[in-house]
Amino acid sequence: MRALPIFLVIYIFFLTVSVHAQEIPTLTKKDSMVVSSWIIGVGFNAVDDAGSEFENVLNISDNWNIVPHPSRLSVGRYFKGGFGLEAIGTYNKYQEGKIVDGVVNAEEIDYYAIDFRASYDLNQILGQTGFFDPYVGVGVGYTDANNEGRGTYNAVVGFRTWITDNWGLDFNSSGKWAMKIEDGVTNHIQHAAGVVYQFGIEKELTRKGKEKLAQIQEMEAEQQRIQDSIAEAKRAEEEARRLAEELERQREAERLAAEEKAKKEAEEARRKALQEQIDGLGKVYFTLNSSYLSTEDKDLLDKLIQILKDNPTLKIEVAAHTDARGTDEYNQWLSERRMARTVSYILSEGIKESQIAQEAFGEQQLTNECDDGVSCPEEKHQKNRRSAFKIISF
Repeated sequence: MRALPIFLVIYIFFLTVSVHAQEIPTLTKKDSMVVSSWIIGVGFNAVDDAGSEFENVLNISDNWNIVPHPSRLSVGRYFKGGFGLEAIGTYNKYQEGKIVDGVVNAEEIDYYAIDFRASYDLNQILGQTGFFDPYVGVGVGYTDANNEGRGTYNAVVGFRTWITDNWGLDFNSSGKWAMKIEDGVTNHIQHAAGVVYQFGIEKELTRKGKEKLAQIQEMEAEQQRIQDSIAEAKRAEEEARRLAEELERQREAERLAAEEKAKKEAEEARRKALQEQIDGLGKVYFTLNSSYLSTEDKDLLDKLIQILKDNPTLKIEVAAHTDARGTDEYNQWLSERRMARTVSYILSEGIKESQIAQEAFGEQQLTNECDDGVSCPEEKHQKNRRSAFKIISF
């Protein structure tokens, strides 16, 4: 009975440490994507009606007809699942001296077209690619070109790049095939570029966003369970105190010993939690013969830097390695370069040099069997091209 209050204090202390050791992530803009919207666009179009269709498609000087002002207007509705419907109106002018239907055009001739198409967002297959939004589509339309009207079957390939959720740029190329081939009518290609505005937006979490949300909910539930345990432990502690008033106090030595033990256990638990947190960040993996840090590498290091800022007495070792390809001397030099770039980035964010120890091992500490003379795929070699981190003191 005498030890019960101290046990409960230690128990509550460990529960509290557990609560603070778990940093709950938050959902960001990158965790969601647009799944349906309206899009309107204004831009320019270029018509290649040289009569050769897919030959000399980049012969801009002879084949492309462009007017020096906005000449394309579009409006579309895009639905969940990646499908969209769009109506497009364009105006152009066949210029004197350009190749039209296989001959040199002798005079300026107006070009009009209205098209309707169905498109599909390739991100549904490729996975969310952020600002890059490729698509393909098919459709029908009516074109008055070279003083000849004709219905057309259309196929389009293009992409949008989004500057914000609402504003972006649209680039596409469409092949237009006449429904009925008559004298003087040829198939042609139409290119387009313009500004697009997106509204009526509906967004949903990406696959990674849904995984993060599930993680957040799981961690919140765990922290609530810990808080409930703390509250229950505190109630038990109050009861134990009332009972302890009837008993003699424990000897001072026992109290000091218990506190010292709890302190050491807490420090070890904190150290272990910090190392697990650092291990959870992963390692910086370099490309072959490179010491440069990618955006993903810097994101990882930013998280490590935040841990160092949150724990100013923490000291870590940064160890850089290479794979086994190349000479020992070159790999030692390359690992030193990787170590230097990694440490330089960390120090540039305000971390003290006293918190960082540096080691470069070249190819001495491979993580797998891919040693000299062993044939390995690139994926296994990459596991050895790394900067790794471990706690030295805390």
